[in-house]
Amino acid sequence: MKTIADFIDGDECLIIAEIAQAHEGSVGIAHSYIDAVAGTGAHAVKFQTHIAEAESTHEDRWRVEPKYINDKNRFDYWKRMEFTPEQWSGLKHHAEEKGLIFLSSAFSHEAVELLEKLGMQAWKIASGEISNDPMNEVMMKTGKPFLISSGMSDMDELERLVNKIKQNKNPFAVLQCTSSYPTKPEEVGINMLEVYKEKFNCKVGLSDHSGTIYPSLAGVVMGMNVVEVHVTFNKQMFGFDAVASLSFEEMKQLVDGIQFIEKMKANPMEKNSFSQTKGELRNLFTKSIVAAKNLTK
Repeated sequence: MKTIADFIDGDECLIIAEIAQAHEGSVGIAHSYIDAVAGTGAHAVKFQTHIAEAESTHEDRWRVEPKYINDKNRFDYWKRMEFTPEQWSGLKHHAEEKGLIFLSSAFSHEAVELLEKLGMQAWKIASGEISNDPMNEVMMKTGKPFLISSGMSDMDELERLVNKIKQNKNPFAVLQCTSSYPTKPEEVGINMLEVYKEKFNCKVGLSDHSGTIYPSLAGVVMGMNVVEVHVTFNKQMFGFDAVASLSFEEMKQLVDGIQFIEKMKANPMEKNSFSQTKGELRNLFTKSIVAAKNLTK
């Protein structure tokens, strides 16, 4: 099985299916998502590791009041989303059994420690954690690759983190991300792929929240190396991310489309040596000359 470092060093596009909080705190549903992701042909499955006591307080009120939810505040929500270290270990083992790379974004030092003990092979930096220097520096010391979502950061913040990662010699890729759910076409910012590639001399990708396959396919044509999209069993399901997610049927379409594009790009055509410029098809479909009436000998 390829590693994250292999993808960052190579040309094949790394395809990540993000579960995030779609499991709604059920470890059983989380395992079901792993099975479903494996059926799409994606390379990696990604979660989020939240530990309520480490990143929230009992007075942490909702920024936007959610509907149909009994959690009194954000602390209670994160508490309900927690898994034990043993449950996280089970999820990682299950993912690897299915041939998937296991990833999870950390949101606290405690989460970093938990994921490091699991042996997770790379760090995915969520948009809101780019300026979290103490946590990011701990991750850098592991020497592992970084996948950086740029969503809520300006260029100065992003450049600051990239420079630190470069100084520490961690492999990395920068992902264009728009923290809007779902992301409108005019908000995707596909042009930033070339900007990041030129500015940081690195592999680039999309962390896409459009809920469609189109931005990712366009990005692969443009030469990006990482695709991350949210997935859901059904877009009508309850949850913060469902509306910005792909169904598993769409996820399979995306994987197939990326593989098709990669084969096209890997096989450039020389017109004069193209098989249809000669041979049976040419003889069958091009014109010949015949007499329309009897000719004198």
